[in-house]
Amino acid sequence: MNVPLFAEPIFQLGSFQLTNAQINATLLSVALIIFAYFFRKRIKEVPGTLQAAVEMLLETLFGYFDQVTGDRERTKKFFPLVGTLFIFILLSNWLGLIPGTGSIGTWQMHHGEMTLIPILRPANSDLNLTLAMALISVIASHVFGIISVGFFVHWNRFFQFGTIWKAVRSLNPMNILVSLVEFVVGLIEFVSEIAKILSLSLRLFGNIFAGEVLITVIGSILAFVVPLPFMAFEVIVGVVQATVFAMLTLVYLTILTDKPHGEEEHHEEHAPAALDSENLIGDEAIHNKALA
Repeated sequence: MNVPLFAEPIFQLGSFQLTNAQINATLLSVALIIFAYFFRKRIKEVPGTLQAAVEMLLETLFGYFDQVTGDRERTKKFFPLVGTLFIFILLSNWLGLIPGTGSIGTWQMHHGEMTLIPILRPANSDLNLTLAMALISVIASHVFGIISVGFFVHWNRFFQFGTIWKAVRSLNPMNILVSLVEFVVGLIEFVSEIAKILSLSLRLFGNIFAGEVLITVIGSILAFVVPLPFMAFEVIVGVVQATVFAMLTLVYLTILTDKPHGEEEHHEEHAPAALDSENLIGDEAIHNKALA
């Protein structure tokens, strides 16, 4: 038995191919949607066992997310996306460990050899899925960033044309040199956004695919008892990979929704003047009251 790098198609409808990894992802998505629908209808003021367990899980996730965002309001804003990614990745990793996944299928002739095509394959062992989730994470961080700080302020992090224009208008050679350096740094930051997509997708795909290969090889040599420790290890790997993916997404969202350093300094420059005005008005009021 071997584990191909790409997910195998199970059947084809026109130009659409349904792969074994897509079957796993679809089954999990449908199960989560059905669970959420019926769970919402049964929410009570006095929680039962299941509701208490779900609430405890959410409170735990909120606590960890607060440590990254530093703000409960931002945690609530990001949680639908990041929490969904965490739960989906975690359960899809564990779903791939269920007996029958990767081992039950049909034998087909492939390159002159009989090859087992499994009906079910771990969803995250398909690079297409991990790449799609990485794209969603990075694009969502930019959407939230634009909404939070504005379109021009957000993109000025990467393409600092405004900074160069201000430096040229100042006719100060040092300001122009600094603005050019900051422009190059911004371009490097933009390249790092592409690197985020690659790192998120390849990290998750590589770990889950490697685990599948390991269990398949060990299981083909000595079945039943020997693969159990490796499967237990993959349970831990599933938790770690889901946590890493979710937390990195949360970090990206938090960083891009913060105001750039230059904007903060701009507000701080105006803050002392505003405070002096308030103090002046306060002193004048006290002086007038004393005279009265």
